[in-house]
Amino acid sequence: MVSVPFQPSSASLTCALLALVAVAAPAAALGATKPGGGSRPTVTAVGALTQLRGPSGCLVDRSKPKRGCKPVRALRGPAPFLGSNAVAIARDGRNVYVASSRSDAIAIFERNARSGKLTQRSGAAGCIALRGGNGCARARGLNGPNSVAISADGRSVYATSLVSDAVTSFRRNRSTGALRQLRGTGGCVANRMTPGCATGRALDGPDVVTVSPDGANVYVGAFVGDAIAVFDRDASSGALAQPSDTTGCIVNAPVAGCTPGLALDSPEGMAISGDGDNVYVATAVSNAVGVFTRDATTGALSQATDGGGCIVASPLAGCTTGTQLSGANAVAVSRDGDDVYVTSLRSNSVTSFTRTAATGQLTQKAGTSACAIYVLAVGCSLVRALQAPEGIAVSPDGASVYAAAFASGAIDVFNRNASTGGLMQKRTRHGCVIARAKPGCVRGRGLLGASSIAVSPDGRFVYSAAFKSNAIAAFKRVAAARPRGKG
Repeated sequence: MVSVPFQPSSASLTCALLALVAVAAPAAALGATKPGGGSRPTVTAVGALTQLRGPSGCLVDRSKPKRGCKPVRALRGPAPFLGSNAVAIARDGRNVYVASSRSDAIAIFERNARSGKLTQRSGAAGCIALRGGNGCARARGLNGPNSVAISADGRSVYATSLVSDAVTSFRRNRSTGALRQLRGTGGCVANRMTPGCATGRALDGPDVVTVSPDGANVYVGAFVGDAIAVFDRDASSGALAQPSDTTGCIVNAPVAGCTPGLALDSPEGMAISGDGDNVYVATAVSNAVGVFTRDATTGALSQATDGGGCIVASPLAGCTTGTQLSGANAVAVSRDGDDVYVTSLRSNSVTSFTRTAATGQLTQKAGTSACAIYVLAVGCSLVRALQAPEGIAVSPDGASVYAAAFASGAIDVFNRNASTGGLMQKRTRHGCVIARAKPGCVRGRGLLGASSIAVSPDGRFVYSAAFKSNAIAAFKRVAAARPRGKG
């Protein structure tokens, strides 16, 4: 049984969480060169992870010191149980941002592109927090932050906060990485009247936020409200404005002023295709992945009702039936736009879909490529250390997929087929990095309650945040020598 580490007072959220939780050392050399000492990585080594040595490999909140890890500020409870998108890396690769629920803060790290090491500036440049705790910059509406996203231009950072029922907007200093909340109501939109915030709709228990590739829109998934909130983004200031008509929100159950949707009970994961045409939403209680078409001009979302708008674990009118989607949690789209991957907490699985670029529709892959699962099931490949998977990320070179497993305290490492997009866990012990020693896995630090994961833009480093360890772990990745056929 996975305990619930983060419980706002909302009774509805507590019940939803209880329904979901019925689930059950430095790496060795990777053999990453050609025989004879060449520098090109071997196919089997690509994607393998080696934790950075010493304190650089594990940063922990200073209130929870751990031997061998570097103490930092504002990192209590990063990537909570409802927080599979709590780590974000700026496209320029200079900074890593982490939503820390128990610190009521966003921790800010500078990143060394060559070594992958993270450092935190002193004072307000190193973090931003509710009421300025931990010596951080001061913010409002940041009670229980659980998800963070960065605009493609690198100018804006957005965070959802589960307890504040809000999405907050920050201006990013592209030189230092420091954040400054937008002034007035432009810096915060909340579900209820909150001092210093604008009032929005469909923001009850927000769990995930994402920004469209063109920077024109921001989308928020509300776990408690069973909804998607849609915002227009000002390209100059980064401020958000919610359309006043029904395009401003999509809801699972009919609500005045919002568009009705299908299979939207408890959105927990969200991703936008690189072409900006589609938004994909993983819903934990609907056990589904929703498929939405995005209007490139207005940013409005629409959902088909003929079966193409959602894939669900159990038959539902208007949706297509798929497999191993119980507790669908996080979703990722490959860079080439050909494939979509979904983690499912109660299924203990990663499900793989082929995406049709022209329509955005998804088709579950055939054979054992359809899913990777911790407990053997028909039509899936059997994997190790994938108990209660949450966060998921695809490497920029398209060669690897990584899943953060909350209950296992592990990162599972998958090879991605260059032609089909199918996944297969690495057969060596580099197929998983785990907090507690387990046969067939590499031992890692700072991974208890691993929930979110991100790959650097250059594909050379991987960073994960772990709730129970109050930590962010840093790994060097064996990158592909050249771009792969897919991804």
